[in-house]
Amino acid sequence: MHAVLIALCAWLALLSAPAAMAIEEPRFELLLQEDRKELRVYAPFTVAEVRVDGGFDEASRRGFRLIADYIFGNNRSTTQSDRSEKIAMTAPVTVEPEGGRWRMHFVMPSAHSLQTLPQPNNAAVQLRNVDANTVAAIRFAGFTTESAITERTAQLRQWIESKGWQVSGAAQIARYNDPFTLPFNRRNEILIPVSLPTNR
Repeated sequence: MHAVLIALCAWLALLSAPAAMAIEEPRFELLLQEDRKELRVYAPFTVAEVRVDGGFDEASRRGFRLIADYIFGNNRSTTQSDRSEKIAMTAPVTVEPEGGRWRMHFVMPSAHSLQTLPQPNNAAVQLRNVDANTVAAIRFAGFTTESAITERTAQLRQWIESKGWQVSGAAQIARYNDPFTLPFNRRNEILIPVSLPTNR
């Protein structure tokens, strides 16, 4: 719990800092924008992820706690195995359903690679490379309630279908703000991987 409080406070400080110290997000190229919907091509990135059971809120809290514990020092340096390293917080925190469980990940800072990241001490935390991929996204404010997630996911799927794209992966719930941000200022997204026609 102590690690979680530290992580939340650090994230709040980062998100409240001047733009020059803005929290890092994964890089992408914007291909299309219509209202709150976007088509993006993400560059490759590395994630720290966990798989957790339970309802969405419970699993989100448990997953956040596990990964926060890793990035705030429960790890082993790749250069000095008797030392740990702190890793900068990034955004968003992403959750997706997977076989009756939930998979949560944090994107690791671009200054790190799979080879340079410290190794987790907790086997529940796994490091993984994510290839470049094309994603349809829809933004919304407020809380990530089950009804809000269901509604926005349906809207995004309709947009994907209207464009003739093919869904190629599970819908992900991405949250960019700390828990102290007022609901109307929150940035949430549904992200759905897609494949595009070769003759687009």
